[in-house]
Amino acid sequence: MPAMPIELLGFELEEFRRLAQQWGEPAYRGSQLYHALYAEGRREFSRMTSLSRALRARLERDAAATWPQLARRYPSADGSIRYLLQLGDGKTIETVWMPEKNRQTLCLSTQAGCAVDCRFCATARLGLVRNLSAGEIVGQVLAVLADNRQRRRPRTNVVLMGQGEPLLNYEPTLKAVRLLADPQGMNIPLLRITLSTSGIIPGIRRLAREDRRPKLGVSLNATTDEQRTAIMPLNRKYPLGELFAACRAYPLRPRERLTFEYVLLGGFNDTPEDARRLARLTRGLRCKVNLIPWNPVPGLPYRAPADAALEPFQKILRRAGLLAFLRCSRGQDVSAACGQLASLTTPSPQPSPASAG
Repeated sequence: MPAMPIELLGFELEEFRRLAQQWGEPAYRGSQLYHALYAEGRREFSRMTSLSRALRARLERDAAATWPQLARRYPSADGSIRYLLQLGDGKTIETVWMPEKNRQTLCLSTQAGCAVDCRFCATARLGLVRNLSAGEIVGQVLAVLADNRQRRRPRTNVVLMGQGEPLLNYEPTLKAVRLLADPQGMNIPLLRITLSTSGIIPGIRRLAREDRRPKLGVSLNATTDEQRTAIMPLNRKYPLGELFAACRAYPLRPRERLTFEYVLLGGFNDTPEDARRLARLTRGLRCKVNLIPWNPVPGLPYRAPADAALEPFQKILRRAGLLAFLRCSRGQDVSAACGQLASLTTPSPQPSPASAG
């Protein structure tokens, strides 16, 4: 049987340099290959003309750099695009492209499906299919940026808020973050990368010890243990008191704030008393709160908050000294908004041709 090709997407710089030396090449050839894959976004070895012809031929024979396949595009009326991506084993995930005036934000998946059973989230109904590799996480950025080459903005932000719980796929996720942030590679600054967790306390503590780490967001969504457990059963294992103790111990860099994401469910967690409890819970923390009206998911027993409830909720937080923002979710019309990612086939999909690098 012929040897399986070495999958290079997900290798860090030193891994490329070691491979070059194992193949009898100078280490700098590994650096050139790293730059071609990540900084230049090339996927075809034959087009990496900085490499010798002999090395390109060996790469074609013995290696691969497999991007997720752009299976379907779901363009939204607001300019964002939900991508259905197919992995090498046929499993599917989703990534969302959200353009703004001077930047694009990419919402990435870290798992296929999700093991955290948040009751208001469509992804939870998939269950956990499997973890993604670092290459599959980074590959989402490469594939989507290539597909939007003509519309690309000067800056890229990344949010690890798609399918999956990043801190339950810790090492591949952090390896992907290092690759995204490396100035010699994809060069997306760490302060433009946000990892969102449902509150995996051991992962938060581990992340706090990392020299190179993204910003941290915590999906909170309730202000009492009873309330939070009802919509996030994970709260039984990691209750609010322990979660906020971990947040208060979390070291913040200059100008950095923790982000608390608070999905507003109409008639459940959107009252003035909820807002006052939220202000008390976060008192003394350098943080901001993103208020996210619930995005409808067919079959789930929740409703979006009334418009009249939003501004009073925000005002209570602001009067308490909190930075509180109402977030309008992008891509609701194509099931691309927060909590809607479930590998669904929705109306008007557009096939995506493979993008050559």
